[in-house]
Amino acid sequence: MSASSSANQSPTTLLDPTHNIFMDSGSPLDAIFLPQNVAVIGATEKQGSVGRTLLWNLLSSPFGGTVFPVNPKRKNVLGIQAFPSIADVPEPVDLAVIVTPAATAPGLVKDCVAAGVKGCVIISAGFKEVGPEGEKLEQEILATARSANMRIIGPNCLGVMNPVTGLNATFATTIAQKGQVGFISQSGALGTAVLDWSLQTNLGFSSFISIGSMLDVDWGDLIYYLGDDPNTESIVIYMESIGNARSFMSAAREVALSKPIIVIKPGRTEGAAKAAASHTGSMTGSDEILDAAFRRCGVLRVDSIEELFSMAEVLGKQPTPKGSRLTILTNAGGPGVLATDSLLGNRGELAMPRPDTMKALNEILPPQWSHNNPVDVLGDASPERYAQALDVCLDDADSDGLLVILTPQAMTSPTPTAKLLAETVQRRAVEKPVLASWMGGQDVAEGEAILNDAGIPTFPYPDDAAKAFAMMCRRGRNMRLLYETPSLASHWTLEDAQRQGLEDILNSARKGGRTILTEWESKQILSAYNIPTVATEIARSADEAARAADAIGYPVVIKLHSETITHKTDVGGVKLNLHNADAVRKAYQEMHASVTQRHGKPSDFLGVTVQPMVKLDGYELIIGSSIDPQFGPVLVFGSGGQLVEVFKDISHGLPPLNSTLARRMIERTKIYHALQGVRGRAPVNQSALEELIVRFSQLVVEQPWIKEIEINPLLASDSHLTALDARVILHEANVDLSTAPAPSIRPYPEQYVGSYKIKDGAPLVIRPIRPEDEPLMKTFHQLLSDQTIVDLYSRLVPLGERTAHERLSRVTSNDYDREIALIALEADPKTGEQSIVGIARLSKRRVASQEARFRVLIADRLQGKGLGKELLRRLIEIGRQEKLTMIKGEILNKNDRMKAICESFGFEIRPQSGRDQMTAELDLTRAPAACR
Repeated sequence: MSASSSANQSPTTLLDPTHNIFMDSGSPLDAIFLPQNVAVIGATEKQGSVGRTLLWNLLSSPFGGTVFPVNPKRKNVLGIQAFPSIADVPEPVDLAVIVTPAATAPGLVKDCVAAGVKGCVIISAGFKEVGPEGEKLEQEILATARSANMRIIGPNCLGVMNPVTGLNATFATTIAQKGQVGFISQSGALGTAVLDWSLQTNLGFSSFISIGSMLDVDWGDLIYYLGDDPNTESIVIYMESIGNARSFMSAAREVALSKPIIVIKPGRTEGAAKAAASHTGSMTGSDEILDAAFRRCGVLRVDSIEELFSMAEVLGKQPTPKGSRLTILTNAGGPGVLATDSLLGNRGELAMPRPDTMKALNEILPPQWSHNNPVDVLGDASPERYAQALDVCLDDADSDGLLVILTPQAMTSPTPTAKLLAETVQRRAVEKPVLASWMGGQDVAEGEAILNDAGIPTFPYPDDAAKAFAMMCRRGRNMRLLYETPSLASHWTLEDAQRQGLEDILNSARKGGRTILTEWESKQILSAYNIPTVATEIARSADEAARAADAIGYPVVIKLHSETITHKTDVGGVKLNLHNADAVRKAYQEMHASVTQRHGKPSDFLGVTVQPMVKLDGYELIIGSSIDPQFGPVLVFGSGGQLVEVFKDISHGLPPLNSTLARRMIERTKIYHALQGVRGRAPVNQSALEELIVRFSQLVVEQPWIKEIEINPLLASDSHLTALDARVILHEANVDLSTAPAPSIRPYPEQYVGSYKIKDGAPLVIRPIRPEDEPLMKTFHQLLSDQTIVDLYSRLVPLGERTAHERLSRVTSNDYDREIALIALEADPKTGEQSIVGIARLSKRRVASQEARFRVLIADRLQGKGLGKELLRRLIEIGRQEKLTMIKGEILNKNDRMKAICESFGFEIRPQSGRDQMTAELDLTRAPAACR
């Protein structure tokens, strides 16, 4: 990161504040994976023991460092000098591996901290998996380690391997082969099985990690680490529990943009969140939530160990398809049909050959060819015929990938065909994936090897190959979702009066010891977020109900008004289509009798609500949210009405949403097709529905006292969206919200929105960036002069490169737990249109980090007017509120203006030896310096 100035002035710039990736000079986990030495605490010579096996593995697979056995009862172990304690080791230790009983671990960790050990792997079992006493041991260990920033993997784990360096700090029977796959397993036993299988199949690893109980180092830590590792091209995970959901989501979303992350998670069972108070709670299963989380962060989920590693290979060798249309090239009809069934069954599509493709194929293939997709080149196909057909199909713009199938027939030449196909693919440098299925045994083995060496993944069966393509498409859809720019504003700002009204309703219920809001209260909450509801009046007597009905106009519906009963239809609490006052009074009296005499206590009946009888001329939908113990609030959307739990046509999502994410939730339901218009019905206004779902998701994350909320039904037609019924369940009064499951994705940081007036200029709005700001960022780059760009990048970067969609989508889609970019917006005095005139970014490499990098960039015409200084001041304040300890940045030596600004805030400025830049650091643990 650097900054510089032009010959005549020093613009307020720091290198690339619109880029959200920076590399650390080193990671704390290097002590575990790249240690200079290792101490084995509990090393022994006892045959078959973990301590002996682990020590022998370290000695027999040299990693280039020293191994120190620690055993107070022996002077040497396996012929190597042993030491009574870690304190007696003559050198500072990078990595300590503890293999002693669990009860001894807390004291040994204290010894490690005292000795300055940087990393620790605890192999021992007997911790939280055995009960409260074991959990107490874990917490003692964790407190000690965090006091000294020592990182721990385990306990209850197999250990770690780095095959690239030769490190084998495990008690497995051998070390993995060197490769480019980073493997993390929560099961040590499964890890050993995978290791044995990998040696048979010649699969190599860049890292092989048994993560155990995840006391300290978790999924997020390891995903970040492997994401930075140049030896790792893909990350595969065997997961039993998610652990820290926010850490996982943040790391996976960032790293999945550059490296495939493939996960197998067993236990596709009905889930955790069950709640009788709402339909939403009873329909939310943990497995569906996990799928939603993986989609949200670009992770590919598979169903078998074989798929786990085959997809790592496929995604590492082949480009991600731009769509889901596959062309199948085969010399036999049956395998082509099998591949087609598998493709369609996994949500893929058969490509429809374009007319020019059909013409070209007719010219090179015999008349008897299939004239369709699958393209059957016939059983006597020569290598040349295969290659020519492949060449033609690669040119088809309506095809997103190819699968080439070969069966070993008498006229078939598997090896020459493979050679020619490999040459064709390499010559063409295609940007669509090519997979192959060379069916057979020994006869096709040489051809398979040729294809694999050429980077063309092979499968023994065509249906497996087609499924692999479909999974590639699934990952492609997930990645496009990360990059897609929302079309609508994603944030609704409450007015002060609305906010106060919400607080009054929630506080009133909580003071009264209630967890269930009435329908009227629930609708008031929806209305505050501009979610349309049907007009609702409360009546506490039959006459009041009749008067309210007269005022509303007939026909009307009356519903039970109760603070205890939520499913009104179950107790006769809904009366429809009432056409006059007498009918209303009669319905009131019948409802009162039904509730008080047969279904509950007199206190369950507090009157009725009177509403207009809305004609059901649209679709009944449901939108709801309930709490998952790991991911916090989870959204559901789908078909609503009384049979919602029967049909279960719903999709899940994690709030907060933007319009793109809302659209994808809608598209994953069956009713989506009806909403587009069927049987002469006009389509539902999808943009309005997306906007409503976005506001609902914001409500969920902004109102933490709400445990469950549901709109059922939401009536949707081409002309209106109306919440006909609503239900809100609150947390119990004794719940500590600080310990309740929070949203797994941090909501928009509304607290950092503010205004500012520049010198001699118009007032500006300064707020955190949002995904829909991408078009404004593109325009912002057009405001920057060539000189500012040269100062920023040390070269003139073309505008097209700076404003590429994938780049700007990453810039604007902030993980607010890890980075916050502030943009300064100026409104056109005539049109009111806003434009970005400045941006400043505060970035942490990891969610748990207490240090962050800062960057600032101001449009040329506003440089020197104080905006850069104001943005930096706000970044410092954000840093304090986010409990950071240090803010850092680099400034070009000639950028005197930025240097002066940093010094005015108390930054320490240091030159960098041999480089044309300075380091600026601000220690936030000191008292804030006065701005000079």
